[in-house]
Amino acid sequence: MVQQTLRLYRNAYQGLSPSIWLLAGVMLINRCGTMVLPFLTLYLTQHLHYSLTDTGIVMAIYGMGAFVGTFLGGRLTDRFGFYHTQLFSLLFSGVFLLGLQFVTDFYWLCASVFTFTLLGDAFRPANQAAIAHYSEADNRTRAFSLNRLAINLGWAVGGGLGGLLASVNYSLLFWADGLTCIVAGLVLWGFLPVPPQTTSQAQPGQEPVPVMSPYRDVPFVLFVCLCALNGLVFMQFFSQQPLYFKQTLGLSEAQIGLLMALNGILIVCVEMALIYRLEQSIRQKSAIIAVGVSLIASSFFILNVTNWPGIAVVSVVINTIGEMLALPFMLSFAVERAGTVNRGEYLALYSMGWAFAQTAAPAFGSQVVTHASFGALWFAVTALGLLAAAGFWWLGRRVEQPTPISTLTTEAAT
Repeated sequence: MVQQTLRLYRNAYQGLSPSIWLLAGVMLINRCGTMVLPFLTLYLTQHLHYSLTDTGIVMAIYGMGAFVGTFLGGRLTDRFGFYHTQLFSLLFSGVFLLGLQFVTDFYWLCASVFTFTLLGDAFRPANQAAIAHYSEADNRTRAFSLNRLAINLGWAVGGGLGGLLASVNYSLLFWADGLTCIVAGLVLWGFLPVPPQTTSQAQPGQEPVPVMSPYRDVPFVLFVCLCALNGLVFMQFFSQQPLYFKQTLGLSEAQIGLLMALNGILIVCVEMALIYRLEQSIRQKSAIIAVGVSLIASSFFILNVTNWPGIAVVSVVINTIGEMLALPFMLSFAVERAGTVNRGEYLALYSMGWAFAQTAAPAFGSQVVTHASFGALWFAVTALGLLAAAGFWWLGRRVEQPTPISTLTTEAAT
């Protein structure tokens, strides 16, 4: 039994190219320094003494920058390639972060936060396109899972170190975050070779390859809408659920922190092996996505069953299992839907769906809680999550079968 488990984990990490591991390393360095975002609200209210209203405006502008940045990143990826787009994003966002600590005027701060976020989030579609380029069809989902592992490890390290640095001086957060962005960019520049042309530009003497815009790909637009709907549900895990644990279940900040850490620990320990096993046996990604989204919805529903504090652990575990099932296969589905020459634009649209959810979820959750209750919120997100799961299941049956795109487009238009 032990040998079989060890063999499973060994196989889960085998077969990935050195470039995939390097990209994961770059992501780990970058996320280890992600300290400004987790403490931005505290920085604005405690250090700059902004009101809650002004702080909310800055955070909304942060979300707008992420939305525009992912769109821009996709265009830059298709125009200049994922290598140069990643390098541009890491280096320039790092420089902007170093300067952000010196901005105190409200309007200049809003403009600076928007620019920094725009530059930073341009990295997302470029990085996802790079992973797709260096992975094979049979291990692509694992490649994305390795990247998620690096993100979760980095968040854990960055959050812990960020708390220590913030207790000393908030300026240290900006120095650490900015410098790690620059270091990640230098590692990418120094160790990842410039790949052959991966843009949509035709070679001299060649006719441009006709490609479908993702905005005209009706099944993919529906897929992105379903991802955004799931994101609206999933993001309650980071926005309203900790508040519910504190106010209703009576958990302390330390206990809530341990629950958040449990999410990351489970992903680091389980996801790669789980995805490897599923890749060997599952042919329809949409079915796994639908199951994962249903589990995420169920993790909120059970909070209405009892006020027993232990239900928090059950909820986090179920949510994490759903996350591990749904999110890696969503990315893989998006990559396979795109063509090689416009992959950046497809992944940008996918990331824009998540950026919208990241911005809208806190406002949606807080409004429901303010005007109704936590229980109403859990029922609402459960219904939305199950609706998204049904949508993924239906879409998979239409798209993952040999149904012509033109047929589905015609049906959707009628």
